[in-house]
Amino acid sequence: MATSSDDMNSKLTFRKYDDGDQEWGDMTNMIFKEDTSHKCPTYVHRTPPCQGSCPSGEDIRGWLDIVRGIEKPQGDVTWQEYAFRRSTNANPFPSIMGRVCPAPCEDGCNRNEVEDHVGINSVEQYIGDTALNEGFKFDEPGEDTGKKIAIIGGGPAGLAAAYQLRRIGHRCIIFDDHEELGGFMRYGIPGYRTPRDVLDGEIKRIIDLGVDVRTNVRIGDDIKIEDLERDYDAILWAVGTHAGKLIPIPGGDAKNCISGIDFLRAFNENRLQALGDGKVICVGGGDTSIDVASVARRLGAITQIHEKDRPENIVLGHTAHDVASTVARQGVPVLLTSLFPIENMTAAEHEVKDALHEGVDIKGNIMPLEAILDDEGRAVRVRFAKCEMVDGAPKAIEGSEFEEECALLVSAIGQKGNMTGIEDLDNGYGFIDAGKNYQVPGKPGHFVAGDIVRPHLLTTAIGQAAIAVESIDYYLNNRELSKRPKVDVHHYDLLNKLREVDQTPEDYRVTEQGDLRGTDYNKFAVHNYEDRSAHEIIPSTKLFLGHFEFEERNKRAEIPVDPENIIGSYRERMECLPEEKAQAEAERCMSCGMCFECDNCVIYCPQEAVKRTPKKDTTMGRYVFTDYDLCIGCHICADVCPTGYIDMGMGE
Repeated sequence: MATSSDDMNSKLTFRKYDDGDQEWGDMTNMIFKEDTSHKCPTYVHRTPPCQGSCPSGEDIRGWLDIVRGIEKPQGDVTWQEYAFRRSTNANPFPSIMGRVCPAPCEDGCNRNEVEDHVGINSVEQYIGDTALNEGFKFDEPGEDTGKKIAIIGGGPAGLAAAYQLRRIGHRCIIFDDHEELGGFMRYGIPGYRTPRDVLDGEIKRIIDLGVDVRTNVRIGDDIKIEDLERDYDAILWAVGTHAGKLIPIPGGDAKNCISGIDFLRAFNENRLQALGDGKVICVGGGDTSIDVASVARRLGAITQIHEKDRPENIVLGHTAHDVASTVARQGVPVLLTSLFPIENMTAAEHEVKDALHEGVDIKGNIMPLEAILDDEGRAVRVRFAKCEMVDGAPKAIEGSEFEEECALLVSAIGQKGNMTGIEDLDNGYGFIDAGKNYQVPGKPGHFVAGDIVRPHLLTTAIGQAAIAVESIDYYLNNRELSKRPKVDVHHYDLLNKLREVDQTPEDYRVTEQGDLRGTDYNKFAVHNYEDRSAHEIIPSTKLFLGHFEFEERNKRAEIPVDPENIIGSYRERMECLPEEKAQAEAERCMSCGMCFECDNCVIYCPQEAVKRTPKKDTTMGRYVFTDYDLCIGCHICADVCPTGYIDMGMGE
């Protein structure tokens, strides 16, 4: 759903002046240009880069403007609840996303051109935590359509799809082969990053919409695909990728070589509570490898361990740890290796920093060559070499080999789906192909979303689910889905806002009123406004950055865990922003592509042509208007508009 990173990163460089432009010229000639003075202001809505970078397409600017108090709710709805509803229009997990999303929105934020990005994640966590504390619910489901959809998988994609399907009135049932719903949010991410009370609260809010759930059921074994095709109007595959890959080296399949996916699942199911004595080596470099390393440091080691209690036996499901037997634990050394330099690892930067602080040894630019086994078939050492990337593949540097002792070797180099029983859907690589708008090619009525398409972020799975639901709805209504917009996000809709504040435009009947497209006063049209949000992301070069003063980011309080206190420490590392700090951080948003009511255009207009909209008629995006009888086209209003909301386009 997000705009590509290449487009985002190649077109957002701000430079106000060229070399040699330090001298002012003749202001009269600069302002009054006879060939352009006929142009007058048009108010143009564009998508901000934070939203364009968000894989689930959240209206980030919208809910930040609500938190800061610019856009206000109607009636007795609090601004907190209004922000919650705007946020969850795209993503029903604000509390979880505010904690664990690596925030590509913050990378795209135009505020980076001033001093530092807006702390979008921290404000989102405030919205989500407040919603849970206040017991905010979703609106009642839409009118029942009589259609029923089977959702296979109760992770972020499956749950998000159930939420969106119920909103439009379709009935749905989630089938999941785990004990509880949540997918990777529960079984792949440690609980100190996704607190279980928070996760349970956000899942319950979705289920309360009337979603049926069947857990401990595996499609393909317990229920056949043919049965689903007979009993349901559509099927959405959101099974995730819960099968890890072992390291493809000699000895990489030894007894004590396991996948990071299996390791984390055993930990999150409370089966794995301690490790054996000796070094844990995790090969990876992404977020999963960081979670494995951090969990290993917290688990600690038992010096005298029975064979049945060895971590590989626990992870593979042969047994489970007895809590009493894991009381006496000591720290375990953990080595995390990556093919790339540490600064180029795909893991989130703050997670890498925390892991280093907690005592994890991280080595970059090295590759494993071989796991050296003992007589029992266990890896006791791993041979590595320094490496460089050649044509996208790692190449060992001759003469740089070295060995590391190893008690447990964990592979976090990738994952795939468990396709047992659903082999017909397998594309040969452990994934399900997605065609146009997340339909399964060649299988009418089958749709797909989430990591089973391509492993990525939680928010990516949620964005795919929204598109898949739209495709399902079109399919059920025998309609052809049109081409998706260039900027594929949940856009702010001015017309909906006007309806919300009882300013719906009057009906226009051309047969009675004639062609009045040139009018600027009738109330059947939204005047001097253009919506380009589906086509354009506004770069920093469109803004007047000189308006914004340096403001330090309001950061969440962090509670780092020292290495000597790491064993058994499962508390959260970041605290939620208090209300005043959340509002202060939201105020740093530059509201790119949408008026934020600064009054610059009103103050600097030499003709007093730009005026505030009467209070009874004003709403978000309609704070000012231009009297075209007075406007001389000087374009000062456009020059001093901080948000890039004004174009000198009227008259072209």
